[in-house]
Amino acid sequence: MKHCLFLLALALIYTAVPAQKFDKLANTPPMGWNSWNKFACNISEKIIMEMADAMVSSGMQKAGYEYIVIDDCWQVSRDENGEIVIDKNRFPSGMKYLADYIHSKGLKFGIYSCAGTKTCQGRPGGLGHEYQDARTYASWGVDYLKYDWCNTTTLDAKSTYSTMRDALYTAGRPVVFSLCEWGESKPWKWAKEVGHLWRTTDDIVDRWDAMIAILDKERELASFSGPGGWNDPDMLEIGNGGMTTEEYKTHFSLWCMLAAPLMAGNNLQNISPENKEILTNTDLIALDQDPLGKQGFCFRDNGDYEIWIKELANNEKAACLLNRSDEEKRVQVDFTVLLKSSDDYWVPDPYELEDYKVLDLWEHKEMILKESTLFITMPPHSVKVYRFLKMQ
Repeated sequence: MKHCLFLLALALIYTAVPAQKFDKLANTPPMGWNSWNKFACNISEKIIMEMADAMVSSGMQKAGYEYIVIDDCWQVSRDENGEIVIDKNRFPSGMKYLADYIHSKGLKFGIYSCAGTKTCQGRPGGLGHEYQDARTYASWGVDYLKYDWCNTTTLDAKSTYSTMRDALYTAGRPVVFSLCEWGESKPWKWAKEVGHLWRTTDDIVDRWDAMIAILDKERELASFSGPGGWNDPDMLEIGNGGMTTEEYKTHFSLWCMLAAPLMAGNNLQNISPENKEILTNTDLIALDQDPLGKQGFCFRDNGDYEIWIKELANNEKAACLLNRSDEEKRVQVDFTVLLKSSDDYWVPDPYELEDYKVLDLWEHKEMILKESTLFITMPPHSVKVYRFLKMQ
């Protein structure tokens, strides 16, 4: 009888342990760098170490970026015991060595796998090996796991990702869990109990039209995002050459307004001064990392001209004016309306313009407003971003 009671107690403990994810790991959107957008499968130990070095020397670490994430193509097979096998030609020192190197820089180490039988590039996936892989990742020192959704056939996304969540929890090492099933099962409705961020769209492409199409898919999702669980419109393309500097500024501004994870995807070793300035704009990053954790919303849609609003802690706000058109626009801006705007359209007191400084976050200066309404000229595909900073 005692033996049966002991087994029952063990069973209850086992079933209770995995019923949660690691909390307090992503109270603000994760920031870092991922290998895929620039290097795809052409990755190596040398490249990853160079990117870690460059994240520190470029000032990106100081600006808040902390994760170095290896995407697909680091794995080649499984051994006779089912253990994942690293590509020794590209990673001769092994993943533990690489993780230790990244940690020595004060950064965190991330890796990639897939919920299916194979990854999107045909490498071995995690299906049926979740607990085994989670133990391996913990032994390497992994801090972040991006988990893709290729070769999953008829699997249910929520239950499949929950299995990997439980495996990570059982392994015991806190890991930020990034779900990447491209929004197919509407993960914003269920993923907050499973992971820390979830892709809401297909993969980003380094073009203006592709980037702005992703923005459009985020419009109705603001209520699902917040501290500990974030809508993920995919990684940043800044510096990869497919857009102009003005368009990259818009890309970065919008992702910050959306409270999106900020995962750079360029070659950090040869980053241009212009792109470095974009990626390390700490005024914009402060919007993304605001502790209130609210995703911005489209307050006004006038076709080619939109106004996005992001509510911030301390009764502060940010406003992003977006010129989507191919032509220069001259727009009339009433800063009182911007300050009082909300998703219910209008908020009365305590928002009074005289109680705030208005900061231009790309010019890095305070606006001197003699009147509440100004006319502002905006180049094609550009933004103006303002923060209403509460005066003490």
